[in-house]
Order: sequence, then structure tokens, then C-alpha cells
Amino acid sequence: MLAFLKKYKSKVIYSTLLIFALVLIRMFENQLFYDPFLNYFSSEYANLPFPKFNIFKLFFSLGFRFYLNMVISLGLLYVLFDDRKIVKFSIFLFMLLGSILLISFFFVLTFFAEESKMTLFYIRRFLIQPIFILLFIPGFYYQKIAK
Repeated sequence: MLAFLKKYKSKVIYSTLLIFALVLIRMFENQLFYDPFLNYFSSEYANLPFPKFNIFKLFFSLGFRFYLNMVISLGLLYVLFDDRKIVKFSIFLFMLLGSILLISFFFVLTFFAEESKMTLFYIRRFLIQPIFILLFIPGFYYQKIAK
């Protein structure tokens, strides 16, 4: 294990810093982003009406947070795999999935709001948390060892 750490010292340091950046985004989410649903979904929201929100500020805040998580995740993929093809493909996947999720979030919020609280909760979760990196790393690792 020690030999592995010495051999890949820079990868370990950069990966740790990028993961720490993702943690910092999570730690300071209340200060950095406009999201009235943070407090709403952390309370007993089942019987509560939606909080008041500005749809444009919410859209740009969720999009910006997704973008920050995406950039850090792409950096992590590049550090781990050192392969530009993986990063380019990941950019495509992030943009496609992010667009689908943002459109879905606002569609559900606008047309099915009160009836689809759990759907809204999970779509928002995929937007604000770096969940895709947890799927991409094992997938690309498996692809790399399968070759």
C-alpha cells in the first residue's frame, strides 16, 4: 500500500483536493447558492406547501451548482484516468444528463408540484449532488481493465 501511495503520490494529492472541493461546496451550500428547497426538504415537507421561490434565480443557482460539481468531477476523472477521451465523453454525458434533469425539474415543479414532491426531491438531488461521478468512476475503471 505504501509503495502504491509513493508511486501515485500526485494522483492521490490532486484527487484528495478535488474531493475536498466537492465537500466544501456541500458545506457552504446555504451561503453559495439560492435554494429555498434546502430547508424545505430537510424538514417535514410532506404536509407543507412549497416555499416561495424565484424561478429564474433557482434555475441559475441549480445550473451553476451542477456546473461546479461537473467541472470538479471532470478534473477528478482526468486525474484518475489521465485520458482525454474519457473526459470528452464525460462532458457529453454531463451536459446531456444535466439538461434533461434541469428541464425535468422545472417541468415537474411547474405542472405537478404538490403531487410529485418525491420526484422533485430526487431530481433535485441529482442536480445538486455529484452523484454521476460515483457512477462514472467505476464504469470507466471497469472499461479500462476490460481492454
